Amino acid sequence: MKSAYKITRILVTAAVLVIAPGCVAPKPGPLPSAVAPLPDRFPGTEGATNAVVIGWREYFQDPVLISLISTALTNNQELNILMQEVAVAKAETDARRGALFPFLRLGGTAGVDKVSVNSRNGAVEENLEIQPGKKFPDPLPTYGVAADLDWEIDIWKKLRNERDAAVQRYLATQEGRNFMVTHLVAEISETYYDLLSLDSQLAIYRRMLEMQEKALESVRIKKSAARVTELAVRRFEAEVSKNRSKLFAIQQLIIENENRLNVLTGRYPQPIERSPEGFEIRMLSPLQTGVPSELLRHRPDVRQAELELKAAGLEVKVAAARFYPAMNVSAVLGIESFTMGSPILAKENLAYGATANLVGPLINRSAIKAAFKGASAHQVAAVYRYQQTVLKAYVEVVNALSQVRNVGQGYELKSRRVEALSDAATMSSQLFNSARADYTEVLLTQREALESRVELVEMKEIQLMAAVKAYKGLGGGVPDSRDYSAATPKATVKAPGRPKS
Repeated sequence: MKSAYKITRILVTAAVLVIAPGCVAPKPGPLPSAVAPLPDRFPGTEGATNAVVIGWREYFQDPVLISLISTALTNNQELNILMQEVAVAKAETDARRGALFPFLRLGGTAGVDKVSVNSRNGAVEENLEIQPGKKFPDPLPTYGVAADLDWEIDIWKKLRNERDAAVQRYLATQEGRNFMVTHLVAEISETYYDLLSLDSQLAIYRRMLEMQEKALESVRIKKSAARVTELAVRRFEAEVSKNRSKLFAIQQLIIENENRLNVLTGRYPQPIERSPEGFEIRMLSPLQTGVPSELLRHRPDVRQAELELKAAGLEVKVAAARFYPAMNVSAVLGIESFTMGSPILAKENLAYGATANLVGPLINRSAIKAAFKGASAHQVAAVYRYQQTVLKAYVEVVNALSQVRNVGQGYELKSRRVEALSDAATMSSQLFNSARADYTEVLLTQREALESRVELVEMKEIQLMAAVKAYKGLGGGVPDSRDYSAATPKATVKAPGRPKS
């Protein structure tokens, strides 16, 4: 017994000495900085108040728009596809968590075995007796029930890091889904405001057509009285025909926008009930922008990039752990007998065994090195991706806030222009009726007045869309509740760095 123990110690020591040279992970390169310090405030903003991003129901307050967004969050196909990807990531976290525990299986066997008498086993069975006067059955049946265990002991935290990396990936898919929600809310809002803008333009063209048709009738009367020429009549007719054709073009755009909203809400084309009244004076709630650093916790795409960076760091640790020996423990416990006549729990039927394996890489380490280099490169790419996401988020908010300010100031000036040209159009018609103005002045003034009204509506649309972009850029539209409890491990997962060599 002592000699066997000594032999075992010698073999284990030799195995460790042989495996040890292969248990050194390559030294990783330095990581770039995660992100450069953000400015203290956004350009054009005052102070450093905390950002307050309200829910989309409170922000938009339009019953029709709220109904469209609610329907889209339930029926949108792209969002539903993302939900399934989240479910896939959740299943991966469950699988990684389960790998930490032993695999235990239970099974039964039944069979029969007939060996040659001239073979080693056959000769033994032929010449030996089970009991005095009782030989081995021929053929020999076998009945058994056994439980076997297989367990990889997580010495180097490889399995735990794999679990935590899967958790980070799962949380990242959750944030990806939230980012999709913000995009969906913004896209529906922008399309809806575009639709209201087209409704307002259609109403403007219809009112203008009524005025121009009356003017055309007046010109025809003047022509019959030889006060104007046929040229004036034809010019007025051309202007009326142009604006009538514009009506059909706007109506086509309205249908396309309605269908776009229907697609986003996951339903077949149908009219969208709405009221375009008051579009020119419509406003959205003012936003408290806060400081740029708050984007790191409000923006779902930034949080997603941060979680993916953490997962990439953990995967580097997993790849480094593969350079070290892995210990597996396997065991079996059960009962086995060649006869059903003996008591099933008799001690003679007991069978058990246990082994422990310590295995490490020795010769073919190139695959492990390649996996480690790939994981390291992936981590560096994740750092750059995080930097890019933060930069894009900051620039997006700066552009949107700047557009809100500039378009708001331009809208005031455009309103004054519309008022002045509307008065000029009225005066030109009066002067033309009293033969104190030429018909070309009437046409040009009416055209400018019409274009200015349409431009004012379009500027209001741009102003509303800029407010929507600013709302989305600051992290608005994110779902209020996030169910992370099912996937988050009990231990706190810290941001990983490079593994030590």
